[in-house]
Amino acid sequence: QGFRVVPAEECWSKSLVPLMAEVRKQMGDKPVYISFDIDGLDPAYAPGTGTPEIAGLTPAQALEIIRGCKGLNIVGCDLVEGAPMYDVSGNTALLAANLLFEMLCILPRVKTM
Repeated sequence: QGFRVVPAEECWSKSLVPLMAEVRKQMGDKPVYISFDIDGLDPAYAPGTGTPEIAGLTPAQALEIIRGCKGLNIVGCDLVEGAPMYDVSGNTALLAANLLFEMLCILPRVKTM
């Protein structure tokens, strides 16, 4: 039936767990491809992107989104817009690697400890 856009302002200062429950309910067993755009995170946490946007999400909220996808029929995933050359601290690359690891852990048939 289309898409529901959730602006970042609606996500500020609150847990995204309820939103992800809504997503799981709506998607059911339909195939899902996750494409996580790292420039959706606040540049205070992920400055290494070509299009930094202030007032973005926090890493904790990113984890809530990704972990909230567990149980969906995920057919693939990616993380885009990372540009490590714009982040001398290396924080963006570290965060991106962690988020990708979390995505791999929620793929169907992956057993986690």
